[in-house]
Amino acid sequence: MRDLKIPAERHPEKAHRPDNVQPKKPDWIRVKAPVGEGYTQTRDIMREHKLVTVCEEAGCPNVGECWNQGHATMMIMGEVCTRACTFCNIATGKPPEALDVFEPGRVADAVKKLGLNHVVVTSVDRDDIEDGGAAHFAQTIRAIRRQSPGTTIEILTPDFIRCAPEALEEVVAAKPDVFNHNLETVPGLYPEVRPGARYFHSLRLLQRVKELDPSTFTKSGIMVGLGEDKQAVLQVMEDMRAADIDFLTIGQYLQPTPKHHRVDRFVTPDEFAAYEKAAWGKGFLMVSATPLTRSSYHAGDDFERLSAARREKTAGR
Repeated sequence: MRDLKIPAERHPEKAHRPDNVQPKKPDWIRVKAPVGEGYTQTRDIMREHKLVTVCEEAGCPNVGECWNQGHATMMIMGEVCTRACTFCNIATGKPPEALDVFEPGRVADAVKKLGLNHVVVTSVDRDDIEDGGAAHFAQTIRAIRRQSPGTTIEILTPDFIRCAPEALEEVVAAKPDVFNHNLETVPGLYPEVRPGARYFHSLRLLQRVKELDPSTFTKSGIMVGLGEDKQAVLQVMEDMRAADIDFLTIGQYLQPTPKHHRVDRFVTPDEFAAYEKAAWGKGFLMVSATPLTRSSYHAGDDFERLSAARREKTAGR
């Protein structure tokens, strides 16, 4: 039995990689340790319903703030990912179990108990399953709708790269309010950072969501500080807009362990502000670009702003 708390067992494919020095974080990146009554209550509800969160598994720096507010990003389909991205702290390898048919119901129960107005549901990659877990995503969306009809639902999905087109169609047909799939980095870094994925496949996935259901908001994000240059980031913005993506997030890459991809540099707040200004200029409905921005950070507030931006744009036509 693997002990996923041990780094060499959590990421066996990285065990023999040379260590990359983890640089000291600048002042603008440091966050407080997770404490507080809200944090404890959220944690207890997750444990009670035997749910995994990407907040913990990926080591998100915002977990204290979000959990204190009762916000947690549910991670379905287990805690072991079949990919081996060099930036990610989620455990990798062959998942030890089949999908849990009761998980969608447990997620819905937790959403109701937390009283969420907006929920984010993500997953590991499950390349060992024919549809990549698409039906499981759809079942989870429907379960939340039944128990919490007023809750808006945001999903952060895998790329379904090995699946038939019907897999994506099933997820979109379940009508999430926001369909998020992260490009993660610029195309030139994919072989090192995201070797199991393909940049233009991910772009096309998001474009296809819009073709299937134009009412669904699409969202994608990248990390900076991996070794990209400014021009490559600006080109990603252009590519996203060509795919009709509504919402862009940009955040600082933080290296989980010495075996993970190195931090090339810490991008300054002023540089993030410049990226945000450029993105607004390219026509995104919503942009979040700060060192601590993550896909699900302030997702509920951002959804309200995203909806308002669409209404304003529609009214102006």
